[in-house]
Amino acid sequence: MTENILESDIDALLATAFADSQGTTYVVNPSASTFETVVDALAAADDVSVRLLGEERMLKDVLDDFLVASTAADLIDAGRLELRSFDVPSNTLLVSDDAVMAVVSAGDRVAGLVTDDEDFVGNARDEYDAVWEAATDFKLRTPPITRVRETLGSEIGTDAAGDFDGVLASLETARGDGDGLDEVTISLLVAAKNEELLYDISKWGEDVGIASKATFSRTKTRLEELGLIDTEKVPIDVGRPRLRLVLGDDRLRQADTDELANVAQSLLAS
Repeated sequence: MTENILESDIDALLATAFADSQGTTYVVNPSASTFETVVDALAAADDVSVRLLGEERMLKDVLDDFLVASTAADLIDAGRLELRSFDVPSNTLLVSDDAVMAVVSAGDRVAGLVTDDEDFVGNARDEYDAVWEAATDFKLRTPPITRVRETLGSEIGTDAAGDFDGVLASLETARGDGDGLDEVTISLLVAAKNEELLYDISKWGEDVGIASKATFSRTKTRLEELGLIDTEKVPIDVGRPRLRLVLGDDRLRQADTDELANVAQSLLAS
């Protein structure tokens, strides 16, 4: 990362920057969209690690999306991403061991303006080392997507795990705010598609760290009231019958996995 970079979008710029970077790179004061792109670019890169300093509200807003947060959690688990919140009054910067890049957007192009002046880079590293030490650790509660997939497959079933991945792949966002289904709703729809027990999917969800059993129960009730899912009682030897989840609408039952989210969102909006 020692020459200026001119690209059509931030995705291409970060891919180029990370390919040339060495050691740990500071990403300072990214916008929300740049933060999302950093997560994607870092997941696609090899042997690159990032310390990201961002405004706390921005971090929370972006990481409310399960798609972004679960991938970020994977990178944190792997020791390749660290997050801290700090109000940094500066442009968006990438600070590596050998260069400093300012990210500048203009129209439909984005540029990385780079200096490799040894003294300047050294001073920048010293400054952001100090800022990093003073910053507050950002605690991400979302579980890593790798753990979600592995445990869903082993504890619920490979068909459910495949459907879960298929639904996620069809979504632009998974935050449950009207623009996407949240992770609890997705889990329940997938469980209903595979006719799994509410007890099993909610226990899995609580154990893996997606949400509490109570949250699963409340969401199940809402989806049941809206007609998206239904339940069937399954007798057990001891205690109250368990509830088997099933899809409650013919449009959902007839939908392929990659269509399930769109159909569900359409029903929720009607």
